[in-house]
Amino acid sequence: MGRSGAWIPAFAGMTMKLEMIMADHAVSDDPAVQAQLDRLASLSPGRDVLGLERITQLMDRLGNPHLKLPPVFHVAGTNGKGSCCAYLRAALEADGRTVHVFTSPHLVRFNERIRLAGSLIDDATLASALKEVIDIGGDLEASFFEVTTAAAFMLFASTPADACVIEVGLGGRLDATNVIREPVACGIVSLGIDHEGFLLAPEEGVPQDPLCRIAFEKAGIAKRRVPLITQKYRKDMMQTIVDSAQLAGAPVYSRGSAWDIVAYQGVLHYRDGMDKLELPLPRLPGMHQIGNLGVALAMLRHQKAVPLKESSLKAAPLWAQWPARMQRLENGPLNAILPGRALMLDGGHNPDAGQTLATTLKESALAAGGIDLVTGMLANKDVRGFLDPLKPLIRSIRSLPVPGHEHHGPEVFANIASGWNIPHSAHQNVIEALKHIELTEPGGTRTVLMAGTLYLAGAVLVANNQPPS
Repeated sequence: MGRSGAWIPAFAGMTMKLEMIMADHAVSDDPAVQAQLDRLASLSPGRDVLGLERITQLMDRLGNPHLKLPPVFHVAGTNGKGSCCAYLRAALEADGRTVHVFTSPHLVRFNERIRLAGSLIDDATLASALKEVIDIGGDLEASFFEVTTAAAFMLFASTPADACVIEVGLGGRLDATNVIREPVACGIVSLGIDHEGFLLAPEEGVPQDPLCRIAFEKAGIAKRRVPLITQKYRKDMMQTIVDSAQLAGAPVYSRGSAWDIVAYQGVLHYRDGMDKLELPLPRLPGMHQIGNLGVALAMLRHQKAVPLKESSLKAAPLWAQWPARMQRLENGPLNAILPGRALMLDGGHNPDAGQTLATTLKESALAAGGIDLVTGMLANKDVRGFLDPLKPLIRSIRSLPVPGHEHHGPEVFANIASGWNIPHSAHQNVIEALKHIELTEPGGTRTVLMAGTLYLAGAVLVANNQPPS
């Protein structure tokens, strides 16, 4: 292993054979922050290669802050990571704990990615941290995500807090956050196909079945003697996770065997090998949130570094907030365009998210009369895979560009709409799209769903004067 600063996790010397486009296009209205984002854009490669070599070197130059963090809860998965992190934070803060949080991407401001001891990072602190990391590691050609991860860990190590909640950026095994050596608990939420362009490249010694490969990548966050909490998956996917965890020396606690959570008569019932709990239903909409909450509860209950009161666990379902996840917009400029209609916002963009959206809309009766879809999607996403589960509900499609990002053109959505015999129109922004709905269907009552990418979700929140806080 060598000296502690030179410790490199398993697979650190490996990189994915397929490059991935990870241009972030983050901007800030603070000149000092923007100056560092501009420096980062010029230093980082436009194409990133997954691997832990650069982030490990960067950590070493910074004095290895990842080895000095408060107790870490590390969360991976295809969908639901952010919500699980929100439940972890809610339970910890309900217990009076101060919490650092690192999530991605942001919706409106880059600052949303780093919550320092409970508060969003301020511009001056952010600019200073980015400058320090870029100054010391500019020659490493570290990626945007690697630099921002390093900045977050540096701040987390130097600012007192009771816990850290850290979301995996991409995959798990070779994600920059996986330099974390000794988390107190790891969790994996739902698994599905996303980012397949860079997670499914052929590589010796790993599963070739797409979903097993996804499971393998996520299970790469497992650490020796650290509880790994999982959902219930297809049998071969679960076996892939168990095999990876055994190699790492991590005990696995899976839903359905070690723990479970179900809703019955308006109450959540959680059980594990230690006890049973009754909790309120989550405030975040959708039955899928029960599973995300369950993973968070199991992570908290299967670790001893940060013990919590039962009342704090019970507060988590109601305290958690996570914007752009089946979020109903509050009164604002967008609602004024379509008075009387429900405007729903979701950052979902892959097939599993499409299925979850469809199920949630049906459960809530929001789609009783169908939905009008306003969407824009990044070029590396499967449009039809996302939209197919929603097909029975969609009555019209209005497509948008995703400014600053490679995205699908309107012809992609027009072809799908034509095949489904529903109208399509292309617009430059969400305000134009909503005005077109009112123009063509004045006085209508159908729910409007705005979904397809978190970048679109951010633009919607800005347009409605409703940024995350």
